[in-house]
Amino acid sequence: MSRHPRLSLRLAALLAGVAVAATPLSAQTTRTISPSERAEGAKAHPQLVAEFGGAMSGAQASYVTGIGQNIAIQSGLGNARNDFTVTLLNSSVNNAFAIPGGYVYTTRQLVALMNNEAELAAVLGHEIAHVAARHSAKRQKTATRNTILGVLGQVLGSVVGGGFGNLLAQGAQYVPQVLTLQYSRGQETQADNLGIQYLRGAGYDPRAMGTVLASLANQNALEARLMGRGQTRVPEWASTHPDPASRVRAALNRAGANPTGVTNRDTFLNRIDGVMYGDDPRQGVVEDGTFVHPDYRFTFRAPNGFYLVNGTRSVTIGGQSGKGELTTASFNGNLETYVRSIFAALGRANQVQLAPSSLQRTTVNGLPAAYGLARVNSGNGQVDVTVFAYEFSNNQAFHFMTITQAGQAAVFNPMFGSMRRISASEASAVRPRRVDVVTVGASDTVNSLARRMAYSNMQLERFLVLNGLSANSRLTAGQRVKIVTY
Repeated sequence: MSRHPRLSLRLAALLAGVAVAATPLSAQTTRTISPSERAEGAKAHPQLVAEFGGAMSGAQASYVTGIGQNIAIQSGLGNARNDFTVTLLNSSVNNAFAIPGGYVYTTRQLVALMNNEAELAAVLGHEIAHVAARHSAKRQKTATRNTILGVLGQVLGSVVGGGFGNLLAQGAQYVPQVLTLQYSRGQETQADNLGIQYLRGAGYDPRAMGTVLASLANQNALEARLMGRGQTRVPEWASTHPDPASRVRAALNRAGANPTGVTNRDTFLNRIDGVMYGDDPRQGVVEDGTFVHPDYRFTFRAPNGFYLVNGTRSVTIGGQSGKGELTTASFNGNLETYVRSIFAALGRANQVQLAPSSLQRTTVNGLPAAYGLARVNSGNGQVDVTVFAYEFSNNQAFHFMTITQAGQAAVFNPMFGSMRRISASEASAVRPRRVDVVTVGASDTVNSLARRMAYSNMQLERFLVLNGLSANSRLTAGQRVKIVTY
């Protein structure tokens, strides 16, 4: 969660206008970007960048921009490299996307997962291919449904269902998922194939599409294990694009048994060495079920059996028996007014009147607090919506919004009671993790290098996925690999 989170419903409506009329693929390969597409993309770009934690700058960002422009021009969507705006985003989510107008994006987290330059070109080429094939235009038919509300509604549907499945839809980090929500299997295959075509045209090894898809599938599976979840997390690149594991073999077969082309592995590793990995402390950090924000100076812990996902504007809380988020809104110094305003905003988002049945004042670890609960009907029965707010200063408050089946709201009570301020020393102890490219020594093994990973759990599994290795992989002296350190 960034230093200045805010609630916004404008971006989904703006993005709905980005898609353009569908035309045959044969007409795509030599067309230029139209002025209307360029204008719509330029309008969406600043908000997209803000949603994903801001644009990175410096040598690493310039490198990604150059590779993205090189592969994008293979699509025929533009006549020159500078027709494309390629942005490296400061986000710990594994994601990449492109929108009409020549705007291409990838997150630093996804770049860190890659193992060579060809894989970077493959991911960006795949997203450009969705634009070239007018897949966004085909999804335009469901743009009204695929807004912020619709996306979160799908996430909450297993708990809530029906009309209030989108009740917590103010969570702004869901907005960018409109861009990558549920491409069809056929669209994914077409984007993979076009991406492979772009790789060949740019002189890269086309097998990179298959290897990066394999890494994404493995990363998605690892995150599921780390969170102890099924398919309940907010979708990311690997899960919004259907069944990435099943596409690996097809992509490798498409590349051919003896493909030519470069991977530029050493160049890539040199350029990404030192890139931030995981949460940016300026946006808060999730660690073993606890969220800590060193700038705002607070911490809280998820209930047992729940997981946390940090976003640029809120923190998502997920589990089998409920969902929620922590965020903030305008605060005039009156907590009761604040809580009522959050309920009212949720009601407006669902075109209903929504107010708590009662409001209670309390103190949590020295913080003034207020909370209320509203019981509402949904398609699958009644649900409880809780807003629990804390006053940190005269002009700053934070609040949880949670939703459970009726009578189950107390599952979040341990979390509500865990909110507390942190000391200056606790805040200063929060440090960023970074990728460190190291050279394998004669005595190094997979296990010895994995023990250098800056994590308290699943070090080996994290190391293997980060480097595209398997449990049977053997390292050789002089080989270069990535570890994550402070």
